[in-house]
Amino acid sequence: MNKKRIAGACAAAIAAMAFIGCAKTKSGGSVKVGILHSITGTMAMSERAVRDAEMLAIKEINEAGGVLGKKIKVVEEDGQSSPSVFAEKARKLLQKDEVAAVFGCWTSAARKAVKPVFEELYGLLWYPVQYEGLEASPNIMYMGATPNQQVIPAIDYCAKRFGKRMALIGSDYVFPKAVNKIIKAQLDSLGGSCVMEKYVPLGQTDFSGIVEEIRSLSPDVIINTMNGDSNIHFFRRISGGNTTPLTIPTMNFSVAESEIAAIGTENTRGAFVSWGYFDGEDDGKSFAEKYRKAYGEERVTSDPIASGYIAVHLWAKACEKAGTFDVEAVRIAAKGLSAETPCGNVTIDGSNQHLYRNSKIGVVNGDGHMEEVWSSKSPIKPDPYLSTYGWARGMYCGI
Repeated sequence: MNKKRIAGACAAAIAAMAFIGCAKTKSGGSVKVGILHSITGTMAMSERAVRDAEMLAIKEINEAGGVLGKKIKVVEEDGQSSPSVFAEKARKLLQKDEVAAVFGCWTSAARKAVKPVFEELYGLLWYPVQYEGLEASPNIMYMGATPNQQVIPAIDYCAKRFGKRMALIGSDYVFPKAVNKIIKAQLDSLGGSCVMEKYVPLGQTDFSGIVEEIRSLSPDVIINTMNGDSNIHFFRRISGGNTTPLTIPTMNFSVAESEIAAIGTENTRGAFVSWGYFDGEDDGKSFAEKYRKAYGEERVTSDPIASGYIAVHLWAKACEKAGTFDVEAVRIAAKGLSAETPCGNVTIDGSNQHLYRNSKIGVVNGDGHMEEVWSSKSPIKPDPYLSTYGWARGMYCGI
């Protein structure tokens, strides 16, 4: 190749690189994102509020000028509390709508249903809820707590304060069964015992038999991993006789402020919860105020609600850092990204795409708010595979 052709090739390459750089930062127009939550069905009680928080974050970002100079346009789909529908809608959002990212899901069943879709089509899901671990997909950003950030500290707390005879009740799907396997292994290491283990379908309404069994066993503490509106019926039943969350302590992993409001304070006073954020606490006070201003003074925030809000802002920050909406570039830019959030300072772990998060335990007071009774001294490194716990070796087989 002669010097002129070489020079021409170099000039073309430089021009192409300059065009790419301009394309990355060119302002104007919009960028589409997907919102995928259950607006109907048994999980709507929990997911609608998370959806609202994500929409609030998008509104804030748009009012501040958008992301890379582009306004965010929302394409919203209803997962209908059905994993198969979640998978169908995820495929539509990625293939037909060509969204840059999706914010959504709640149950692990829904997340596991959409995971292969995101991996096949190389999309990016920002998942806002605590879960059972044993996962680190390159196509998912995990905003909620891992078991070592939520479950393990709570079981330690219960064992020390209430006793080691525990009754386990959960919804009949992935998260409760996996978490209860963790709890039983942890209990064994503590010299404790599981006196009952029951699972009910999502949407279960009749708890008369289970509550009677709990009363007859008189455990030191009830560990509740049920999701959705089953919690309304469970708490109303257990508070209707001589047993309440005050007489037999109840530790909850999927009941937060919005669920407490639906269940009723009269049925939940004295119940314990394990999360990384409580409504209106110091770090999240301004967030709670903004949320109520947008949706009504009667509304409450919670850990999953705050996590949904955080997810949108972290995605926008990662896009700005990457200079593009390209999934791979954004995913790489997100590694190690830190931000001050309603949940305090959080950092995306570069090795597994989970958050370093605080852990807190609270008790429901007479006003329906959470009073903090314990917290970690600093954000806890996410350990989704429980690799740092000797008693957890081999326990994930069969999950």
